[in-house]
This record gives sequence, structure tokens and C-alpha cells, in this order.
Amino acid sequence: MRLKHLEINGFKSFSKKTSLEFGNPIVSVVGPNGSGKSNVVESFRFVLGEQSMKSMRGRAGVDLIFKGSKGLPKGTRATVTIYFDNTDKILKLTNEGGESVHLNYDTVSISREVYPDGLNKYILNGTEVRLKDINNLLASVNIGS
Repeated sequence: MRLKHLEINGFKSFSKKTSLEFGNPIVSVVGPNGSGKSNVVESFRFVLGEQSMKSMRGRAGVDLIFKGSKGLPKGTRATVTIYFDNTDKILKLTNEGGESVHLNYDTVSISREVYPDGLNKYILNGTEVRLKDINNLLASVNIGS
């Protein structure tokens, strides 16, 4: 399993859809002050299920949505999607019977959307799921708390 890319849309300072490709192992995120380095890191935490708004420098879900600027309107939601290369079929979920089921997809996407009213949606390969399912999936590869 390997991180392929990250899409950020309407999250904090990313007003338009931004895609970060990871063709090689990640060494660091660099840039001048104010360029959004912290927002990139927070987008990873957000999509992987972080629940503490304080740790993402906000008080509520609305604080994560692009607030607008002189030339751009404010966002109606924030969406972050992370794509993993799963050609080795290592990612798995636990079914109702407690058995592990490997995901039979070469690419697995996890998305999280937040709306101004604080509603969060978690999406796994285009299907809405629970946060518990995302945590279960990530735990299968030792990602998360």
C-alpha cells in the first residue's frame, strides 16, 4: 500500500480543487510562510478522521470551509479525498460477523466532507460509510490511534 495523491477542495485556504501527487516517497512539505503548509497537514488529519477541531485550528466544522476572498466566493463545503494504491490488497474491513474482508480494489479512496452546519460525511470508494468503518479500515494497516 502506498499513498498516491490527495485532493483538497474548499478546505481552509484551498478555494479551488487542488491535487497533490505523490509519485515518490514524501520527504517534506516546504514553502514560505503563509503558503498553506499547515493546511496540507491538517487536510491529511481531517480526511483520516480527526475529531478534534482544536487540533485543526478551528472551533467548529464551518472553520474548515474556505471563507472567501476579494476575487473568490466563500465555499459551501470542504472536501478532502486521499487515494491509496492497494494493488497488494492489504486494506481490509471487518464484516458483520467480525471477519476481515480484503478490499478488492487497486485504488482505494477515502473522502470526508464537512458542511457549514457541522455535518460530516465519510465516503469510501464513492459509498457513504461511518467514521467507525474508516477507523476500522485504517487500523487494518496500522494507521491511526
